[in-house]
Amino acid sequence: MKEPTRRQLPFGRAVLVGLGALALRAAASTPEPVSPTPEPLDSQALVAPFLARPATPKQKDSQARIALGKLLFFDARLSKNHDISCNTCHDLATYGVDHQPVSTGHRGQKGKRNSPTVYNVAGYIAQFWDGRASTLEIQAESPLFDGDEMAMPDDQHVVATLTSMPEYVQRFQEAFPGEKQPVTLAHVTQALAAFERQLTTRSRFDRFLAGEHAALTEQERRGLALFVTTGCATCHDGPTLGGTSFRKLGASTAYPEARDQGRYEATRDEADRMQFRVPTLLNVEKTAPYLHDGSVEELPSVVRLMAKYQLGQSLTDAQVEELVAFLHSLTGELPRRTISPPELPKGTPRTPRPDPT
Repeated sequence: MKEPTRRQLPFGRAVLVGLGALALRAAASTPEPVSPTPEPLDSQALVAPFLARPATPKQKDSQARIALGKLLFFDARLSKNHDISCNTCHDLATYGVDHQPVSTGHRGQKGKRNSPTVYNVAGYIAQFWDGRASTLEIQAESPLFDGDEMAMPDDQHVVATLTSMPEYVQRFQEAFPGEKQPVTLAHVTQALAAFERQLTTRSRFDRFLAGEHAALTEQERRGLALFVTTGCATCHDGPTLGGTSFRKLGASTAYPEARDQGRYEATRDEADRMQFRVPTLLNVEKTAPYLHDGSVEELPSVVRLMAKYQLGQSLTDAQVEELVAFLHSLTGELPRRTISPPELPKGTPRTPRPDPT
């Protein structure tokens, strides 16, 4: 997953004034929230939530390491029964998701949470819904050994599988030159992370923020103004419109489904009850079903739910329509050359056989 492209804002004065007018119009039609209505935003504040934060040091991923990571991402032989790859649950051809409430893993077992998109996640504060992995490398290791997912017995089995194929050994040597033992679990996760950092999309909203005012329709611009003035951008901010903070699900009104206590289940800190990492809204039109449990199928429905439980607001049909229109502008183009399935290294008689147990 690649570090998201930084967005710049060379807006002309006329564009900013126009957006300011949209913000005021949206604010005037917004239903009265439970909490006091905030002061109307000026035009600069309207776009400020989406400006790039200071860039983190960019990873120096070599092409050899990225190419190796792509092979590993698509290779189901990294699962115990050779039937599940990273791409199984994070299908790159369908915006990094499998469109299931929860994914199916080893022996048909179901996961506990919805598999989020793998696109544009390099800039996240942490990985997984509960943030238990601080880096992409740590995240990449977890599914390999999870009994409900790829179910590999241990890292020795992973290494034995890869070293049984001469092409993989060569690829690891190229990706990690000078290493005495190039094929290691640490190098597997580093290569996967290097590939995943390349998985970015660029949308019409990116073009809009770069100064192409006509990239959004008038309805989408009204939706943007409403998105900010109603408070959506408080959580869904930054270049990825989310992923950079943890928030309580049910911040305004207690959420009715609380069997999953979110981050608390990873930290056991009372302050983390019902806290979840805010999901990105990039490509949200293409990544249903929604929420940590995959319980909501339709985008308008999740917009209404979030307005109610996070913001204490009831939206009109017209407002929902405008917000959804804006969310459609966040759909980007898939990097087809990057994500086309590769030809995998050929197995040998030494390659461990599939194990369905």
